[in-house]
Amino acid sequence: MSDILIVDDERDIRELISDILQDEGFATRLAGNSDEAMAAINGEAPALIILDIWLKDSRMDGIDILKTVKRDNPDVPVVIISGHGNIEIAVAAIKQGAYDFIEKPFNIDQLLVVIRRAMETARLRRENTSLRRKDSSPSEMIGASPTFRALIGQLEKVTKSNGRVMLTGPAGAGKEVAARYIHAHSNRANAPFVTVNCAGVAPDSMEEVLFGRETPARGVEPGLLEQAHGGVIYFDEVADMPIGTQSKILRVLVDQQFTRVGGTDKVRVDLRVISSTNRDLEEAIRAETFRQELYHRLNVVPIAVPSLADRREDIPLLAQHFITEMNAAQGLPMRELSEDAVALLQTMVWPGNVRQLKNLVERVLILGDGTGPIEARELPGDEDGGGEQGRVVLSGTLAALPLREAREAFEREYLLTQINRFGGNISRTANFVGMERSALHRKLKSLGVVTSAKSGTRVAHVDQEESEAVG
Repeated sequence: MSDILIVDDERDIRELISDILQDEGFATRLAGNSDEAMAAINGEAPALIILDIWLKDSRMDGIDILKTVKRDNPDVPVVIISGHGNIEIAVAAIKQGAYDFIEKPFNIDQLLVVIRRAMETARLRRENTSLRRKDSSPSEMIGASPTFRALIGQLEKVTKSNGRVMLTGPAGAGKEVAARYIHAHSNRANAPFVTVNCAGVAPDSMEEVLFGRETPARGVEPGLLEQAHGGVIYFDEVADMPIGTQSKILRVLVDQQFTRVGGTDKVRVDLRVISSTNRDLEEAIRAETFRQELYHRLNVVPIAVPSLADRREDIPLLAQHFITEMNAAQGLPMRELSEDAVALLQTMVWPGNVRQLKNLVERVLILGDGTGPIEARELPGDEDGGGEQGRVVLSGTLAALPLREAREAFEREYLLTQINRFGGNISRTANFVGMERSALHRKLKSLGVVTSAKSGTRVAHVDQEESEAVG
């Protein structure tokens, strides 16, 4: 959308206008009849159209072309020119969406003023539409752990390309934030980012939501694919897309065009596709609930988004970020995290991942009293770990074991938790638990605890063979 299309059945007129506009720095295309005009518009929408009302030897006159343009390319301004001008024609043209009407013979300066104003108005409308489409959803990635840095490294590699990306990971891990990060750092950053909630759309409505529809009563209603033109379409939890829709999306990926529901015209789109899933798509393919061809089209660059358990070192940074964010957005208290609160957060189980952490922080800020540091006793779940002051409540399993086995089970779980809290760093773990590093190594060996690399960091786990040999 960078040139001006001039449509006039008089060759001398269209070439004269073209020469003048080119002298002013505009690129132009020319059409002498309606077929040439529609072919040019369908090939690539122009920035503006100068359109003659009367077109000899054409299937459509200027008003018909105007109606079609305003239906399919509403952002393209149209300036009507005619040598048979009268007030009725001018009013009809303006009612159909023309920017202005100029009568032949026209004043060149007047034409240039109208063209510049029309293009500026169209630009402002596009910017306004773009701003309305944008929301406050975050694209900032927070973290410093080796696992997080490895993720950022992968995301950075794909930001400048148009390759399709498949983000995998558990629910709440931040897959949409990662998708928005790719968009925000790409050459499409100023274009739309449109999310398709595949799990949240009824199967019988999915095609209208994606492709839009055309009806005599309501005209054209653009779908999400059309709204994302020039930008990114994000298929959130793509495994939940209806199997019938999958084949049509596959065709869109191949042809970059589609037909609206109830329509006949082809709609061309320029899209970058990012998808996400928390399910095993290869298993879904075997179960015949996901098309293998679509999987291969979407899974060009697979990127795994780690769970919060795999990046426990980032929990203090994430929690403090959420505190700052909620203070600015909701006026909630600006509080710090005490050391015991950090320790508890890093040792908790997080099935809901980053989303669960954010919700927990909001709950604490709403229900907490004062503006001092957040203490461990304020965190949900801490009440399960303590009874009377100075006492620890044992789980039923632990309480049923003999002392030696209970002590061993506690030490194993405690050290596993602390090592993973510190990202597999034995020195930091030894310092926190108050042991010499060599003594900690011996203790881990006796308990059958080993560490191995995972997602750019080291994770502690129990080596069953080692544990049984020691036992």
